Amino acid sequence: MNKNMMDELYSIGLIPVIKIENAEDAVPLAKALIDGGLPAAEITFRTSAAAEAIKNITEAYPDMLVGAGTVLTTEQVDAAIAAGSKFIVSPGLNPKVTAYALSKGVTMLPGCSNPSDIEAALELGLKTVKFFPAEAAGGLKMLKAMAAPYGQLTFMPTGGINEENLLDYLKFNKIVACGGSFMVKDELIKEKKWDEITLLTKNAVKKMLGLEFVHMGINTDNKEEAERGAKLFEMLFGMPTRETSKSIFAGEAFEFMCGKGPGKCGHIAIRTNFVDRAMAYYKRMGFEFDMSTLQCDAKTGKPKVVYFKDEVCGFGIHLVQK
Repeated sequence: MNKNMMDELYSIGLIPVIKIENAEDAVPLAKALIDGGLPAAEITFRTSAAAEAIKNITEAYPDMLVGAGTVLTTEQVDAAIAAGSKFIVSPGLNPKVTAYALSKGVTMLPGCSNPSDIEAALELGLKTVKFFPAEAAGGLKMLKAMAAPYGQLTFMPTGGINEENLLDYLKFNKIVACGGSFMVKDELIKEKKWDEITLLTKNAVKKMLGLEFVHMGINTDNKEEAERGAKLFEMLFGMPTRETSKSIFAGEAFEFMCGKGPGKCGHIAIRTNFVDRAMAYYKRMGFEFDMSTLQCDAKTGKPKVVYFKDEVCGFGIHLVQK
């Protein structure tokens, strides 16, 4: 299985699962998803327009991560690959179809809902599978229980994923990404409400990343100046002071640095559910990071702190893991 593909799926986090009736809708739909911050789509072979829709998207947006879903036969595997699919998903595990797709060198994610399915997948050499239908099959509780005996096997749950349970799934470390259709409902596509799909997609990304202000760090010349600033905030606004090894906090929102910290004037900390996914999101938007500032969690190896390369009005901006 292609590790780069798994990394790409993980970095996006939420893969829109789409049924397209009219292949002409494919390109404007793809643009709506890209504009919303999700440059990915799983186009299901539930309609005769699927292969043409995939072809239209991959030609218009070759960098978009487009896969084929509901692939049930070897003929559909061939059609999906010919159309430009970068990965293939099926609702169940058909050993013949799965082995055929793997023989073609394409990433294959067959659906598994019980330990027997998983063991069949392992026998085929798979390291990541789809968990389907996720909510109907017992949800996250079932997935955690089922995943426990199978080491490093990872999952892409699909089926019943929505804005309410998305984060619960993504926070489980055995999940690569979630498949969902709540931002691309059939009627929105049929009515060509691309702006609404973009808005729903943006909201889904915001929900996933959970970006929120943590504190502002203010540079000073020395500890005495930092103390004066913090004490003034305490007097004016009732913010209790708290001293650290490098700074003095006034409340939780203002950090007076005992000297020159990052940024010309100081720094602003933004908290997120997933620093790594947030980094990927901003990189797709063209922003860069100062990788010399990257700090990773000692246990997971995942990023927990990183600064953007550029300052904003003299302030360094950094992401921090919740």
